Amino acid sequence: MDKYVEIIENDDSFDVIFYVDNDEILAIGEELSAINENAYMNGYNWEALLDCYITKYEPKLGNSFETDSESGMYAAYFDKSEEGAQAAETLVNIIKSLIENEDKLFAFVTEYGDEVDWD
Repeated sequence: MDKYVEIIENDDSFDVIFYVDNDEILAIGEELSAINENAYMNGYNWEALLDCYITKYEPKLGNSFETDSESGMYAAYFDKSEEGAQAAETLVNIIKSLIENEDKLFAFVTEYGDEVDWD
């Protein structure tokens, strides 16, 4: 799979960028849409899904960053600190875990899809 998520280090932040317009990610999005008709997986809906997932499984992480997604990408911004670097890495690992274990992602949307604040 092409590089679909990365951490970019800036002067004052660590930015996690998840490129959701990647062909493989788009294919996963189509499968999610088949599970839940509200799951049109643009950047905003990936943000909604990840927010719900983090709330349930990594609640401490939820307060450590801000998001500014667009249609073709999910973006999260962390303070430039040791804690920010660790939190950014945790988010990257969550994204990779869900994308590389599609069954886990599909099961989450099947179980909690009605709780996700879809765009």
